[in-house]
Amino acid sequence: MVLLKTNAAQYFNDIAEEIRLFLGMVDIESEGEGAELEMVVNLFEDRAEAKILPQGFESRQHFEYDKSDPLDKKRMEKRAVKLAVFELMAKVAPADTPWGALTGIRPTKLFRELTERHGEAEAMRMFLKVFCVSPQKTELARRICRVQAPIISDALERDADVYIGIPYCISRCLYCSFGSEVAKSPTELEEYLAYLKRDIHAGAQLLKEGGYRVRAVYIGGGTPTVLSADQLTELFACIQNSYQGFDREFTVEAGRPDTITREKLQTMRDFNVQRISINPQTMCDRTLRLVGRMHTAEDIKACFELAREMGFFSINMDIIAGLTGEDEAVFSDTLKRIIELSPDNLTVHTLAIKRSSRLKESLSQYETTQPSVVKNMVDLGAEAAEKLGMHPYYMYRQKYMSGNLENVGYAKQGKDCIYNVDMMEETVSIIAHGANAMTKRVIPRENRVERLKNPKDVATYKNKAELLFERKKELFLQD
Repeated sequence: MVLLKTNAAQYFNDIAEEIRLFLGMVDIESEGEGAELEMVVNLFEDRAEAKILPQGFESRQHFEYDKSDPLDKKRMEKRAVKLAVFELMAKVAPADTPWGALTGIRPTKLFRELTERHGEAEAMRMFLKVFCVSPQKTELARRICRVQAPIISDALERDADVYIGIPYCISRCLYCSFGSEVAKSPTELEEYLAYLKRDIHAGAQLLKEGGYRVRAVYIGGGTPTVLSADQLTELFACIQNSYQGFDREFTVEAGRPDTITREKLQTMRDFNVQRISINPQTMCDRTLRLVGRMHTAEDIKACFELAREMGFFSINMDIIAGLTGEDEAVFSDTLKRIIELSPDNLTVHTLAIKRSSRLKESLSQYETTQPSVVKNMVDLGAEAAEKLGMHPYYMYRQKYMSGNLENVGYAKQGKDCIYNVDMMEETVSIIAHGANAMTKRVIPRENRVERLKNPKDVATYKNKAELLFERKKELFLQD
């Protein structure tokens, strides 16, 4: 346990995340006894100071800010606090931190904002020298921001994306921490769809009233293809009737091969779904069984070839570096088999051991992959993407990722997913339908994002449907 005392309680969580870069999933408390490490962090008008007791190791960061801009003050003092803690922890508990002091989900968003404010060369200098990001990761951020530039510049202030969540799966994977439920009966799904369709219709009317143009529609999960072909038809018809005139980008995260059939894929083609995901996570049958996925590598191949035969514009495949029990040889075999299939997009995830996952609850029972090995796996994923003629186009980070690494989405030329860029970079508003879905209203002129998260569990989502709609009205109809 780490005992953390600070006069900047508003940044307690930010300080805690800096500490966890070095110590992993350690408990961090503001009071208590038996601490392995005690830290004091104090914030002053022009500096932040961090100290380890009783040894007396300390670090100090000075900062300046625009006194006419309260947001700038908050931004600069938070940065100073985090950097002071990062510098101190690097002294007392050195660790490999390729993203340096950065702990947020979106390093590319920061790089783009720094570039807009100071120019690309200065943004790179700050990543390298101020935030201590490695040269490799700094170059990755720069490259992705350049790829994203035309996608972001093409967006209008009154553009919006539509996210529709299907929070059900046929089983729960070992590493999963998402708020998804195991579907127990068709009736349960029918009841959820009834609420979801009302939500979609109301949201479409709201965007119409606010003068918004739909830029992309994305159906995610859970596993959307846990729905039957008839249920998918019902859902797609609702989307089509509600968001009339939409025809730009339509994505379904089909996901697990054991839920995908020719009939369901044909339904998607009939409703002009252009993009789908078929996500193996690994091509090792032993690992698939271990993590609780009820399909084989051959099932993945057959499903992919069927989807390719049916003519989808883009097929994405997800893989995870660092799955329990896997080494570089197993991961390399997965990449080899994916290269043979030649998907249009490849997303290379780094395993994150989340607190709410079954893996975290029983971690001692499983063989974990060393961070140095996971780093090599991620590098192999980048090499495989290059062999496929892909470029990195979006990236995000999560808490508790092995090796303090990242997730990267790669795409062949012209196959970048607009929704993924909009969602990760927070440059376009998103109206979200369904349990555990996040609505975002982006207000560019104020450099501000307002969020509204739907409840994780389906029962609470149903009970709060009317209240959630009223709050969406406040977000999307405000000036």
